[in-house]
Amino acid sequence: MKHAKQRKQFSPEHDLYLRKRQYHRILVWSLRIGLLALLLGLWELVTAAGWVDPFIMSSPSRIAMTIASLYADGSLFYHIGVTLWETLAGFAIAVILGYGIALALWWSDLLRETLEPYIVVLNALPKIALGPLIIVWFGTGSRAILFMTVLVGIIVAIMHMLSAFIATDKNKQLLLRSMGASKVQILTKLVIPSSLPAFISMLKVNVGMAWIGSIMGEYIVSKAGLGYLIVYGGQVFKLDLVMSATAILCLLAAGMYFLVVLLEKILVKNAD
Repeated sequence: MKHAKQRKQFSPEHDLYLRKRQYHRILVWSLRIGLLALLLGLWELVTAAGWVDPFIMSSPSRIAMTIASLYADGSLFYHIGVTLWETLAGFAIAVILGYGIALALWWSDLLRETLEPYIVVLNALPKIALGPLIIVWFGTGSRAILFMTVLVGIIVAIMHMLSAFIATDKNKQLLLRSMGASKVQILTKLVIPSSLPAFISMLKVNVGMAWIGSIMGEYIVSKAGLGYLIVYGGQVFKLDLVMSATAILCLLAAGMYFLVVLLEKILVKNAD
């Protein structure tokens, strides 16, 4: 009833526009789900018909049975929980530290000019090359994996946010200075609010980087987690296990990304 009253307040043209938007959204989601179902169906078909060896490619039904067996023996949510904790903790630490360091670099030109070459080098460095050192420094526990996750994400956070802070409109900064605003006021009233789109973009990029870092760390040293299942499955040629862990990773990464998208909508709505 409430929605009906609100719709009556719109003009016929605007109501038609809203209907088209809703239809377009439904169409897009229908195509997405249909495409996924088609791909899974073709995958199942080519393996069931023997066109592709299911031992090598697995299949949706074999993946489902493998996940069911992991659930039955009680290890499914244990491994998911280990990897999820490492990823979320590393993501949060990388974002918070990266944002703070970017603010410090924006605040001090001397600090930025001094550290910028080192940040560029760290960004270009293949993080996997530090694997042996990380094991020596942090041992073979979850701390090593957490450090790898932070290391992969923090440079991305710093570079994204620093670029956004520096790109803040210079004319607006001059206007605020001419009105007697302090550097803190310029930061809080102009620089940080104007960098909101870059912050959301950085979060979206760092979702993927966090999963890369945690799985990379589990490849190097782990006793549990989805990365451990992938490595173990590859070593004993249980490719169904490898594909099952990969499928779960895809679902978790997609869920985390959609949470960031939801946060974006909330922040944009509050900003308006």
